[in-house]
Amino acid sequence: MLWRAIRNMEVMVHSSSFLLPKLHQPAKIPANNYNLVVLNQHLPRFMPRLWAQAKLRICADGGANRIFDEMSQMTSDQDNESNRNRYIPEIIEGDMDSIRPEVKIFYSHQLCVLVTGALGGRFDHEAANINVLYVFSDMRIVLLSDDCLIRLLPKTHQHEIYIESSLEGPHCGLFPIGAPSKSTTTTGLKWNLSDAKMKFGRMISTSNIVDSEKVTVQSDADLLWTISLRNLT
Repeated sequence: MLWRAIRNMEVMVHSSSFLLPKLHQPAKIPANNYNLVVLNQHLPRFMPRLWAQAKLRICADGGANRIFDEMSQMTSDQDNESNRNRYIPEIIEGDMDSIRPEVKIFYSHQLCVLVTGALGGRFDHEAANINVLYVFSDMRIVLLSDDCLIRLLPKTHQHEIYIESSLEGPHCGLFPIGAPSKSTTTTGLKWNLSDAKMKFGRMISTSNIVDSEKVTVQSDADLLWTISLRNLT
């Protein structure tokens, strides 16, 4: 009876083929389908191979320091900046007590979070979602609806916005958030701003028109950029 039970059990296949280059994966073994979790210890020498074949790459807190510091030592490309831009984890998770500040800033500027369902419905919910853009201004977060998208343009940077004209526009707007703007300048709009002052209760830029494939914005205040979305065809 035991032999019959064993015989009828489903077979679980095990393989370390994830250690092999993608071109040398054995045909008789099912394809790898794994997620990679990086902890805060020295990376194994075959890390670039694991990274390349993983479906999802997750750094647990200080594991991001390891990717930031050590991946360039494992490739033939000795350009640290190029390597760091190549190896970007999809997720960094944890209480953030181990990740170094400069590493956190670097990756937060690389990752973009798209949020659907954030616009429409109750206005207090919309306001809370827009507030998230301001609270987490060191992250790239885009709020999306059927009709428009909204992103934060932090005052710490000059901004170049490349317009996907088949999907975006023509209507757009700019609004100061957190504090009034004493000087905002744009290019690429039908009605550009030139050293303009903006604040709620006075002037804000609404119902403007995108007039170029690239819009530039420079301001002394954090701004919300919104642009209408066209129907997909």
